[in-house]
Amino acid sequence: MQRLSDFAKTIRQDRQSLLAVVLVAVLAFSGWVFLNIADEMSEGELDHIDHVLFLSLREPGNPQQLLGPPWLEETAVEITALGGFPVIILLTVMVSGGLLAARMPGTSAFVVLSIASGAALSTGLKMLYERPRPDIVKHLDVIHTASFPSGHATISTLTYLTLAALIARVVTRRRLRVYLMACALSLAVIIGLSRIYLGVHWPSDVAAGWALGTAWAALSFIVLTGLRLVRRRREGRWPHAGSPRPDEPG
Repeated sequence: MQRLSDFAKTIRQDRQSLLAVVLVAVLAFSGWVFLNIADEMSEGELDHIDHVLFLSLREPGNPQQLLGPPWLEETAVEITALGGFPVIILLTVMVSGGLLAARMPGTSAFVVLSIASGAALSTGLKMLYERPRPDIVKHLDVIHTASFPSGHATISTLTYLTLAALIARVVTRRRLRVYLMACALSLAVIIGLSRIYLGVHWPSDVAAGWALGTAWAALSFIVLTGLRLVRRRREGRWPHAGSPRPDEPG
């Protein structure tokens, strides 16, 4: 029995290590993608492809006319709202409040801090790069900030990936975990595409936002995992099969 217990403990530790490696890899790759896009954008290397992709969603010779039926524009406006601050703030408040009601204040604080810090980072980068919004078509959504990176793409990716990953931690079936992450990514993708369709962002703004949001979500979970491991070691225990999973980040 002791050998089986030791074997289960080793497997669990290996899974924790594998998760850490995956998170670091995601952080490194996403960060690299964002920095490369930002560098190419600053040098004007993406201007041509941005214009080509941007105009591909509009009638040839008449950029003011969107491709698709009239109802598609209204749909894009409603979809883009899912990545706006009002929806994200309401969702964050409701989720964090539910976690507090479930006596999980550490996890609640993690959700708030992760999303709030990601929003602050996105805003700071907009001020740093000061890229103008597309000016070749009429904007079909209200805008108040610079263009790069897309705040909607950044925050929606960060928020929905973070919430999906938290739910996935308590789900036992792998297929359901994959489904949750796929839903989060799909939602972030269509929100980002809606920003281009509505004429308020260049494609590179959105791509950079996706990369930044993914990187920040990975970094947040790396910090969360590290805090949990530190707390466990201070308590003199290591996760093993059958042990309850702690709800707090430490």
